[in-house]
Amino acid sequence: MTSPPLFLPPLSLYVHIPWCVRKCPYCDFNSHAAGEALPEEAYVQALIRELDIELPYAQGRSLASIFFGGGTPSLFSAESIGRIIQAARRRIGFAEEIEITLEANPGTFEQEKFNGYRSVGVNRLSIGIQSFNDLHLQKLGRIHTGENAHSAIAMARRAGFDNFNLDLMHGLPGQTEREALEDLQQAIALSPSHISWYQLTIEPNTEFYRRPPVLPEENVLENIQESGQILLRENNYIQYEVSAFARDKKESVHNKNYWQFGDYLGIGAGAHGKITLPDEQRIIRTSKTRLPADYLQRDHSYTASCKKIAEDELALEFMMNALRLNAGVPRDYFADRTGLPYSRVINSCEKLAAMGLLEKDADRIRTTLKGHQFLNSVLEFFSE
Repeated sequence: MTSPPLFLPPLSLYVHIPWCVRKCPYCDFNSHAAGEALPEEAYVQALIRELDIELPYAQGRSLASIFFGGGTPSLFSAESIGRIIQAARRRIGFAEEIEITLEANPGTFEQEKFNGYRSVGVNRLSIGIQSFNDLHLQKLGRIHTGENAHSAIAMARRAGFDNFNLDLMHGLPGQTEREALEDLQQAIALSPSHISWYQLTIEPNTEFYRRPPVLPEENVLENIQESGQILLRENNYIQYEVSAFARDKKESVHNKNYWQFGDYLGIGAGAHGKITLPDEQRIIRTSKTRLPADYLQRDHSYTASCKKIAEDELALEFMMNALRLNAGVPRDYFADRTGLPYSRVINSCEKLAAMGLLEKDADRIRTTLKGHQFLNSVLEFFSE
């Protein structure tokens, strides 16, 4: 059977800035304590050199979104962030309503830069609150307080940011259901356009993995999840993904492109990318040199690995992303964005529909409410 042609999906850019003031004990991202001096200028120059190398992967597309992640990107000056944005604009070009997000922590040092970030083109913030409870923040190793969080949000609004996300965790060490819902109620009261609300998980290669804290019992976690989702829904935050809730349709353009199996360039130490190459009928994943010191020493290639996604892995990779979305994706996306015929997954989809885990929809691939609750079990059907 002839495979359908691959089509170019939308393109995003992820920029990784790998330094933090201090490494949090739960964090498994590629982040490193900043020390006394950041090599900010050298790193910006390296990012722009790397962007030049990545340009052929754009293949004539404009950027739908840019996301500055970390680490703590707000450790960098507005001028540096602006130089990266302008380099991307000149080299690749922007979609008409591009979303440019910057992750920021609510310490007072970062707050002073919000006006500057807005002036250089950042139009969305993702503020890492995690909790408003000072005791829980201390247990998480965070360097800000609940008061700092409130102050940061007020300053973001004064700087003109009407589109911002609050990152909030639940299931924290020693956290009760009441405390988790109080955190969520405080976030809702601040009226962000978007809330990312997710359970703390203990990941390998973290301090919490080596010295596990005592987490709430399973029944408490279930109650928090159920009560929290009701609270968000009652306040017009619509869940559109496993841990993402938005008001007024302010869903994250950047993250939705990931989940819809779009393409993204990844630049910076340890960044990852996914690129469709229609002329070669393949999709590749790239990863960049991980350690900042090694990354800064590279002159010609920043790539640590560049691998084709194997054909027998494509269906699962697609579904792992697409089925995270409550609304799923148009059925045509499967063939257009994997180069595989829908017949490759039709048997699995029909079995799941018969079990009440996938909707019987001729136009979309999406789970039922029950299927979304048991997503890991659903995905097993596509790994066979």
